[in-house]
Amino acid sequence: MPLQFNTVKLFAGSGSTAIAKAIATSYGKELGQVAVSRFSDGEYQPHFDESIRGCDVFLIQSTNQPTDNLMELLMLVDAARRASAHYITAVIPYFGLARQDRKDKPRVAIGSKLVANLLVAAGIHRIMTMDLHAAQIQAFFDVPVDHLDASIIFVPYIKSLGLENLTIASPDMGGSYRARSFAKYFNAEVVICDKRRKRANEIESMTVIGDVTDQDIVLIDDICDTAGTLAKAAGLIMERGARSVRAVCTHPVLSGKAYETIENSALTELIVTDTIPLKQESKKIKVLSTADLFAKAIMNVNEHGSISQLFRIE
Repeated sequence: MPLQFNTVKLFAGSGSTAIAKAIATSYGKELGQVAVSRFSDGEYQPHFDESIRGCDVFLIQSTNQPTDNLMELLMLVDAARRASAHYITAVIPYFGLARQDRKDKPRVAIGSKLVANLLVAAGIHRIMTMDLHAAQIQAFFDVPVDHLDASIIFVPYIKSLGLENLTIASPDMGGSYRARSFAKYFNAEVVICDKRRKRANEIESMTVIGDVTDQDIVLIDDICDTAGTLAKAAGLIMERGARSVRAVCTHPVLSGKAYETIENSALTELIVTDTIPLKQESKKIKVLSTADLFAKAIMNVNEHGSISQLFRIE
């Protein structure tokens, strides 16, 4: 007897309308009707303007700042559960607070675990996200997590550049595993920038481990926040004799003076995805779409297909 699939409905949170529209277009459906009622004091209440009873509902919203994005997603999940949705998947292209994944000093919150608890308590059945800051965050959830890998988008683009002397670099020790994962696709060497921080978003010192002379360097990271680390790494690498430096970062948080820092840096190009909308244009920033990958993942979830096949790079 053939499998029966429930009706799929895609909805966008107000902080991720652009990527949600692109995912819906790739999937071949219109976005569902959802609206947000607002009170004069700033309180808001999202609601669905169509029936979702018995449907497989996919709620698309990154949880970058402000925290209204997270709260709106939680309220949409709660509304979907109370409206008798059959299955609720939170599609979170960028999972905010992921840098708070452990207790690294006394008396601090573990923000990513708290968010996981809130989402499960609200009523989600599944999480779909991309390039978590720490892969172990998947274990914070007691529901299935589809952790998509942006390398399937970045690797073909890097290949298209035709860089003759490609070397992959990590901007810090913590990202060395991610850099090595990229390097295997190109049979390339890996260099590491060892940094020491004074405090969050402020670097005290940095050194380069490995030879970058006459190499075309591609720095690999998951989040670009203030761009200070990338700019400092790029400048240091060029001082050591590299031919060019590019950076690949999945999530363009780009806060503070990040755009100015990128423009004034030694970076030839910063390659990012559309998990977070850019606040302004920049000639140095190249945005690659994740819509097709998320659309395929949504289709495979609905049709009980494999997600792992989406990680295969030709």
